[in-house]
Amino acid sequence: MGEVVPAFPGLPLVLTGAPRFGVHPFRRLTAAQRFALAHELRLNPTPGERRAWSLLRNRAVLGLKFRRQHVLHGFIVDFYCAAERIVVELEGDVHDAAERVSYDDARAAFLEAAGYRTIRIRNRDVTRARLEELVRDRLSTPTTVPPLPKGEGARG
Repeated sequence: MGEVVPAFPGLPLVLTGAPRFGVHPFRRLTAAQRFALAHELRLNPTPGERRAWSLLRNRAVLGLKFRRQHVLHGFIVDFYCAAERIVVELEGDVHDAAERVSYDDARAAFLEAAGYRTIRIRNRDVTRARLEELVRDRLSTPTTVPPLPKGEGARG
């Protein structure tokens, strides 16, 4: 597996150089390619994503609006609530491989450090009650948005 190096100053470490699941493959895509890939993923959801979307859509979970297959910081997340900065990631059997576990942990840590609340849930555990429980739990956790790098922000 690849070595661990900082992705951006002030944000957590991420894996690079992993043969199949390192963070770097999506980083090489242009923004247009990422959005096209997200669109393709919305058109062809997995059975787990289809089930979760049927529960999350139309503000059905705690009245929150979720988007599916949304691009955040170069990653395509399964579901995203912009109002509360909540990311819901589904995990099927493919996420059990050691390389994938490392990638998922690094990706979640990166998003958490960027101020997002991440929820990871197994496909088999997706129910309305479980989603509401997890979202309610994450809403009780305050989000901290990292400060802008020195020299950026309000000019004065």
